[in-house]
Parts: sequence; C-alpha cells; structure tokens
Amino acid sequence: MSEPSRILGAMRSDRHGKLYPLAMFGIVSILAGLLAAGFVVPVAALAGGGLKMVADSMEELPAELMSTPQAQKSHILMADGSVLATFYDENREYVPLSKISKQMQTAQVAIEDNRFFSHGAIDLKGTSRAFVTNVAGSARQGGSTLTQQYVKQIRIEAAVAAGNEAGVQAAQEPTITRKVQELRYAVAMEKKLSKEQILERYLNIAYYGDGAYGVEAAARHYFGTTAANLDLPQSAMLAGLVQNPVAYDPVNHPEAAMNRRNIVLGRMAQLNLISTDEARKAEAVVFDKSKVVYPKNGCISSKYPFICDYAYRTLLTMPSLGKNPSERAKMVKRGGLTIQTSIDPKVQDAAQKAVSDVVGPRDPVLAGTAIVQPGTGLLMAMAQSRPVMGAKSGQTYYNYLVPASMGGATGFQAGSTFKAFTMAAALAKGIPISKHYTASSPMDFTGEKFTNCKGTFKSGPFRVRNSTGHSWNIGLREAAAWSVNTYFVQLEQDVGMCEVTKMAKNSGVKLSSGKDVVTTFQNVPSFTLGTAFVSPLSMASAYATFASRGVQCDPIILKSVKSRNGSAIKVPTGNCKRVMSQKVADGVNSVLSDVMDATGRHATIPGGFPQAGKTGTTDDHEAAWFDGYTPHAAGVAMVAADLGNPYFRGDKARSIKGIRTSTGVHLNGSGGSDAGKIYRAAMAGALKDKPPTKFHSPTAELRYGKLVAIPNTDGMSYSEAKEAIRKAGFRTRMWHVWDDTEPGTYLGSDPDDKARSGETIALKVSKGPEPEPERTFAPRSRSQDQPGTPDSNPPGSQVNPPDAQNPSGAQNPPGAQNPPRPKPGPRRGGDQQNPPGLTRPR
Repeated sequence: MSEPSRILGAMRSDRHGKLYPLAMFGIVSILAGLLAAGFVVPVAALAGGGLKMVADSMEELPAELMSTPQAQKSHILMADGSVLATFYDENREYVPLSKISKQMQTAQVAIEDNRFFSHGAIDLKGTSRAFVTNVAGSARQGGSTLTQQYVKQIRIEAAVAAGNEAGVQAAQEPTITRKVQELRYAVAMEKKLSKEQILERYLNIAYYGDGAYGVEAAARHYFGTTAANLDLPQSAMLAGLVQNPVAYDPVNHPEAAMNRRNIVLGRMAQLNLISTDEARKAEAVVFDKSKVVYPKNGCISSKYPFICDYAYRTLLTMPSLGKNPSERAKMVKRGGLTIQTSIDPKVQDAAQKAVSDVVGPRDPVLAGTAIVQPGTGLLMAMAQSRPVMGAKSGQTYYNYLVPASMGGATGFQAGSTFKAFTMAAALAKGIPISKHYTASSPMDFTGEKFTNCKGTFKSGPFRVRNSTGHSWNIGLREAAAWSVNTYFVQLEQDVGMCEVTKMAKNSGVKLSSGKDVVTTFQNVPSFTLGTAFVSPLSMASAYATFASRGVQCDPIILKSVKSRNGSAIKVPTGNCKRVMSQKVADGVNSVLSDVMDATGRHATIPGGFPQAGKTGTTDDHEAAWFDGYTPHAAGVAMVAADLGNPYFRGDKARSIKGIRTSTGVHLNGSGGSDAGKIYRAAMAGALKDKPPTKFHSPTAELRYGKLVAIPNTDGMSYSEAKEAIRKAGFRTRMWHVWDDTEPGTYLGSDPDDKARSGETIALKVSKGPEPEPERTFAPRSRSQDQPGTPDSNPPGSQVNPPDAQNPSGAQNPPGAQNPPRPKPGPRRGGDQQNPPGLTRPR
C-alpha cells in the first residue's frame, strides 16, 4: 500500500481525534514534497515530543478565517419597512443552506468537488491526478476541494475587509507556500465546521460574475428569483460560473455561459444526479436577458436620494461603526446592517408634492421644506424642488435643506423668522408680552449703543424701515403679527445681543458655515432681522424647541441600526435638553399663534389645529420663509432665488417677486403666501390623523410682567430718580404737572409702590403754580337789546360770567356755575403719555 493510502485510511478511522491531524500533516508533507521536487518532512519528525506539537498546529486556524464575516449588503429602511436604499461593496445577501435549492447545491458540488461529502479536507485522488496531469504537460487541472476553495476565498475576503491589497495578492499568488498553507487551513477548517456549514459558506462567498457575490445575489441578478427557487438550468448555469465568472458571464457572454452550463448538466447526468432526459430539457432552455435585474447601490438610485444621503452621512458620524469615516463607510457597505429611519413615505410624498406644486426643478428659484417631531428631533420629512440627484438640468447634488457639513450648500438668510429668538430672550429676561415701543419707520440706529457678551458697542450704519404699517406705539403681539422691524430692533437693544444670539444658538439654530452663532453675530444688530445664513432643517429644529415647551433636540433621522446578527448598534440621539423655561416657551407660542390671523393666515393648516408660526422675508425679496408648528410637528418652508441661475446674471435684482414658476404659481416675495403655500400642504400631510392638541396658556407675569417694587425716590433730584428707577428695570418718562413748587422741582413717581417689570414710570416734575382761569363774557341775547321784549332769563340764571360780577374773585352767588373743565385728550405714545387719573388741564 502506498504511503498516502495508508495515511488516508488512518485519517478516516479517527477523523476527530489526534490521529486525524497527524495523518493530514503527513499528507500535506508528502504533497509539499512532491510539489517542491523532493522537499519532504521526514516521518521521523513525527516521533517523540514533536507529536503533540504537530497535532495541535494542524488544528490551529487564523482567527480571521473563522471570525471575518463575508461582506453583505446593508439596507436603509423607511418607517414602514420599505427599502430606501442599499449599500454594498459586494452585492451579496447571505442565506442559510435551507434557503438554497437542492438543485443548486447538487450542481455546485457536482462540477467543483463531486466527492466533497466523502473525502476529508484533501481529496488525495483528485490532487494526485492534477499533479500527474500538470507534470505530464497536459492542460492544467486544479485539485482543490470545496473546502480549499472556501479557504482561499475567505482569505481574500479578510484581506479586502482589512484594506490589505498585498494580502489580497498573496492569497491568490501561484506559489507552493500558498498552496500548502491552504491545505493546512482546510484541515483545520473541517475540524471546526461540518460539510454542510462549509458548503453554505462557500455558496455565499463565491463570485458568480457581473458584480454578483453569493448565490442569492446571483439568482436575483440573472433570473429575478431567489436562491430557494432556482430550477435545474438556472442552477447549472450559476454553478458553472465559478470556474471563470468573467468569461462565462451570461449577460456579456451568453453563448459561452450556456455552453458551460451544458457541461455542468452533462456532469450531473454522468454522476446519475439527474437523468439524461432532464439534462436535455435543461440544455434547451435559452438564457433570457430581459429578466436580468440590476441592483441599486447607494443613494443616487433611491426614490428619495437626499433623504438617503442625509441618513448615510449620519452613519459616517457614528463612532459605533468605526474609528473614522473610512472605517464607518466600509462597515455600511460590507456589514449587512439594517438601518431604520423615521421617514414615513406618505408624509414624505406629501411634502414633496407640496414643494413641487409651487416650484419646478428648472425654475430660477429653489424651494424646500423640512418637518421634525418636537421633543425627539426625529425627521419626519425633507423635500426640495430639485428632487433628483445628478448633474443634468433640474438636478443637483446639493441637499439645500441641510448644512454644508451634511451635503448642503451655503444656506439662506431666514429673514424675520429670527424675531422669535429675540422675543424668547426678552421673555426670559422678564420683559412682558405687553411691552410697548413707538415703532416709527424709518428709524436710524446708527451710532446707538448695543450690548454684546463683553460690554457695550456702537452700531455702524443701521437705518431700519418697516415693511408693513403699524408704525406706532405697539406691544409684542401686534409687532410679531405684522413683523414690525423697528419694534424688534428696540427690543433686541433692551435685551442685549449676547442674550439674543445665545437664545438662537441654544434653540438649535446653526449657521450653514459651521461657525458659532454667538461669536459671529453678537456685534451685528441686524441679527433679529434674519441676516444669518442658515439651513432650513436647523430652523425647523429651533422652532420645534418652542413646540416642545423649551426642550431642544438635534435633528436625527435614524431610529435604530442592527448588525447582521440582529444586535443593536448605538445610534445618535436627539441629545434633548431644556434650553428655556416652559413659561417662556408658552409665551412665545401664545404670541406666534396670533401671527396666524395676520401675516401667516395663508399658511394656516386646515383641520382646526392650534398652531403658531412666523413669516420671514429678506431684503429685496431674495428669499421668503414660513416657520411654524403645532405640538406634534414643526416645519419650515422656504423659496429663494437660485443665485447661480442665468436668470439673475448681470444687474438684474435677485428678487423672487413677480416670477411665475413653471407650475403656474405667481410669486409675490412674501413668506406668508409663497412659502406658506408649501408649509400648509406639507404640514397637513404630516398631521394627518394627529389630534388637535392645544398650547399651554402663558402666565399673567409673562403677559404683563412681574410686579416689582419701585425704588423710593423721596429727596432725590429728577436725574437721580430717573437713574434709580431705570436700574430697577423700568423705563421712565417726564410728566410735567402744576404744583406750587418751583418749576423743575422733582415731585415723585407715579405709581410709587409697585409696577410690572419693564413698564414706563412717570416722573412728576413741577411746572409751577397753576395760573388763574381767564375771564370770559357771555353775549347778550337779542331780546335784551329790543325794547318791549320780556326778560327771557329764568329765575336763578345769570347773563354775565362769574368773574364779571365778582371782580374780587369771591365765590359766585347761589345758582351761579363755573365753566366745565376740558376733558383729557386721547393718550399718546412716548413721553407724552399720561397715566390714568393724573391728567390735569392747562
């Protein structure tokens, strides 16, 4: 008996004991000797103390050959479970052997290793035959078993996963060292895995050409079916591809593929695995190229490419997927992840329709909407007027709704929507909703003092006009409802730039540039008018902070990520935190609710929902916004000039006003009507089946201010009293009154005990003693001038005025009447306003 035969017999008798690895080591040594032309490991080397060492070494297997999983596709899912997109480096879907048809299993074993279930890790007969044939100079034959082939493929896969190009080459180089190493690893592999497990892994790792890795992906690609449903001709064709997946690719080489398939069928018939008749019928089947399915990879082929792109970019920020973006991208494309988003297709479709009904993809303007869930930050919808990702006309690679760091452009100025943050900062500082200013138009704030986070500074040239009326003494409600610019600049001046910019930042506003809001804008008084360039998504997130009663959450799109084995992977949270008190948020909600009856009426969501919002229009009508919310959803819509469009080249104004879009909508440059149309329709879709939940009412203190003690100013001069009262948080005005003291004498405040914080306190100043009333004379009646006319005056009446009858100024006789005092005139704004009950006639 030959040495290999003796060893093979020993191997079969004790496959799972110590003799098996020793026998296999002997075979490997003999084969290595043959291949190396005489290099043999002497049998004597197996004696003595080396016996256990050799046995153990034959059972060792590099960790990556057992632990490195095969690359699999990752799927991003919509809220309803439908697939948003698929990512992969290798188009593969791992399936268990039970989900691979028996015909496919049989065909693959028949053509690659028909004795697979009867021999060990090494097919000595096949290897010897290949050696003899190759040495004789005949056509080269491979003696590799399925196990050896699997070892080779898994080594290549492990090197690819590690990004080791040299390792990929080493796993394929035609050297004796590599071949012997594969033989050794195959021995160890069959000690750890059953034949069925090895076959399952082989069928899932094999490359079947045209980008299809594994039998499931190949079945879907070539035949539009699954591995479980592969029939005989399909199975034979796939089994034949493994030998040369490029030359036998049926898409590009259909004739060669069918010839190779027929060889497989013939081999199966030869082995009596199928009948001759079955083989002939299968050979008659022609490959149907029309059934080829090309898999979609990445976001560009998704129905919602920009939603997909935002989700993908979010994955690249997750430390749980790798140390850096490169590792995380590899994990997404090879890890077989199941990625669940928060996007409901119905809500997304409603948002897209809302945008597309107003602005078309080739219009010279851009439009978009973003909706988030208050209290969680979950993105509910995000749509733009150019919904297709690409470089053709009407397409773009920019997601205009997000910051530049997440695939956005330069952002847009949001106009008067920023007034909400000035309002919130004012309420947080104790300035009440009832706060009044004389909001003249225009007002020049050039050179006026403002405060930043370090102290005071003087404004540069800053002349402000109101775009609407209402330029008189008004409170916060009216100023917000009609977006009165000069009111909010005065309010910002009283609150302070530091507090206003911090409120915007804390609420969730992020500059598209990525710079810090406070650092960049604490010295810019026009901040309250919306001069910052921001992303619409960050504005939706910021307004959601008001809707959630002061809890700010970062916008997030991922609900969960699971590995291929179903274990949870940590995803970003909304990082929700309280940034303002509930009562401040309630005050903002109350004021912005009134906007819906004024400039925001065109944006009102149907269905009776309690809602709030704010319009925004930039200078020259370059952009129009509407930001609004209910307790269940916060949304932003905007329409802006596309400054890169030829329409705006040259000296042409960048105004969107007057443009008629391709959808037939005439833009008037108003946030309420232009952006409001989009907002109204998109939010209606998001709120379908949601209850009409009410906002909480603001406290009396928020409405009218906190009752604060007025400093005692007895004995002070006017200037001292003014300074003391202003330091206590009140505004002051001078009120001249008649008094017996010297003109200019300070007489005290009115009121003098308590008042609401921020109210105007009247400081009474003497204008001297009240003068005597001037004498007046009544005209004589005609009857008194005509003789014979009886006296027409009734008893007790008097014709002459009192002062004429009593020159000395004595009291008038009984029945005499003093002339009535004139009634106070209408109240006026500014320093001319008199407090109730203290008006005296001159």
